[in-house]
Amino acid sequence: MNQNQAVIVTSPKGKQDVKQAPLEAVLPTPSENTIPIRYGDFETLTDALEYASKGITGFNFYNRRGKLEKSVPYWQLKKEARTLARKIIYTGVPRGSHMAMVANTHPDFIRFFFACQYAGIVPVPLPIVMHFSGAKGYIKQIKRLLSLSDAKLAVATPDYLPYLKEASKELNIHLVGSPDVYDRLPESNAKLEPLGQRELAYLQFTSGSTRFPKGVMISQRAVMNNIHIITCHGIGCRNKDRAVSWLPFYHDMGLVGLVLATLGSQMSVDFFSTADFAMRPGLWIKLMSENRGTISFSPPFGYELAAMRLRANDLEGLDLSNWRVAGVGAEMVRPELLKKFAERLKGIGFDSRAFMPCYGMAECSLAVSFSKVGNGLKIDRVDKERLAQNNEILFLPTGEQESTRAKEFVRCGRLLPGFEAEIRDKNGRALPSGQCGTLFLRGPSVMEGYFNDSVSTKEVLSEDGWLNTGDIAYISGSEVVITGRSKDLIIINGRNIWPQDIEYLAETMDEVRIGDACAFSITDQAGRERAVVVVQFRNSNGTDHGEFKERLKALIATELGIECHVEIVPKNTLVRTTSGKPSRSGTKKRCLKLDLIRLS
Repeated sequence: MNQNQAVIVTSPKGKQDVKQAPLEAVLPTPSENTIPIRYGDFETLTDALEYASKGITGFNFYNRRGKLEKSVPYWQLKKEARTLARKIIYTGVPRGSHMAMVANTHPDFIRFFFACQYAGIVPVPLPIVMHFSGAKGYIKQIKRLLSLSDAKLAVATPDYLPYLKEASKELNIHLVGSPDVYDRLPESNAKLEPLGQRELAYLQFTSGSTRFPKGVMISQRAVMNNIHIITCHGIGCRNKDRAVSWLPFYHDMGLVGLVLATLGSQMSVDFFSTADFAMRPGLWIKLMSENRGTISFSPPFGYELAAMRLRANDLEGLDLSNWRVAGVGAEMVRPELLKKFAERLKGIGFDSRAFMPCYGMAECSLAVSFSKVGNGLKIDRVDKERLAQNNEILFLPTGEQESTRAKEFVRCGRLLPGFEAEIRDKNGRALPSGQCGTLFLRGPSVMEGYFNDSVSTKEVLSEDGWLNTGDIAYISGSEVVITGRSKDLIIINGRNIWPQDIEYLAETMDEVRIGDACAFSITDQAGRERAVVVVQFRNSNGTDHGEFKERLKALIATELGIECHVEIVPKNTLVRTTSGKPSRSGTKKRCLKLDLIRLS
């Protein structure tokens, strides 16, 4: 197929017309395909693209105004990726070398990602998150990742190229340049030998730490297994499904869930950038309506931001009745945030049963468990004192009289096929049903290990394949329920306190934005563990800091029964992961280093 021939143009709304497609036309790829759907049942990512290229679906890129800027059908992606692969081979770097690529939401990222697949080169997505120290901090972070990944090639679009070039100084990188630099290279005459089933598909740095990131090695076999179970058993993809995404390409949910899995099931996707979503969250809803999107995923804060920022006139004429899968994951799920979103958008056809809580992590390629399509939220109410004192799960009936004893958790669905799970205590012993402990997983989607880091690999991955997720969980009716991170747990007088509970209480205060509170524990001079919450103010003008601290301390004491030290810190003090979430360990280290916490 080429762009000058007569083609059937199908709009996302299903209307078809036969017309001559001029080179300058920018038309979205259709939702309905011309080939039978396959659920990622391929050996490699290039096999998946080869099949998808036989159809007419593909990727679409929108700007902040909601205008389609570029459409990339899968047949075009295949053609361009194969051409670029020969140019990459021409650089002369050995097969299996790593190519770092700044992963902004741009067609060139996907083109280079798949060119690497064809060239036998392992792509390494780099984040685009600017730190509190601005360009200097970002350059330092990128330099660390370039070094850790042992990248031999690196690419960035012109807006990020200066940072990449500065970060690559003094490193042994063969070629650093923009896409145009690579496009001007000659094509090698060598035969393309795509990455095989037993080779790495990509190297992905975990979002949990910017100071000590780890490069997760994901094989072709692992990611293809994950794509298959996501599209077949998780979502149950359909021929006319269409996805909309603002998730970053450097995050596992954005890359695997909304780029690789959608291509693996030959689905059309409409992308716009995370930065544009933050500025205009209504664009997400607009594109879901206009293009009749059926699938989209977001961390809980995305739903909260959209519900908070949407005005009544933003919703006029919109229709979300086609939205059948509203995935939610990547962090702890607060049911009240999703309920606000559903209530806000009920009038334009959003059905709360579309919510699909799920659980996953980069070390498992992405997905581990999915809720059943159409079931919406399933919430457990457990006795918080029994949980805090004995890690025991005692379910409470729904009722106002039980509200002071209850703690709510959202079920994240059943394990996807191939996964095994165990709940273990701090000594590694399997716990019986009804107990909360650390979640261990085993299955074909699990990583090979951390790149060039055998020590960290051995800490979390056993010789027989069990992965210590570091997450605290229990099993409820065969469904996974995540209650927190083991490294973040605060233990006060023998009671387990979840930091997200403290952060939530802080965020209920008018002065604090969502995501601007961070809780952790520190040891005081007497050797006691103390709970601490640091907060950044929305607007400190006219606010009595002392009065605010007392109100928040009283609220935490009432709700959680503990004394908590409250500290107000300057804007941009909180350290954030590459996915934008506050890093509790990073924030704690910064606050202690800057002497911002003064315990009374």
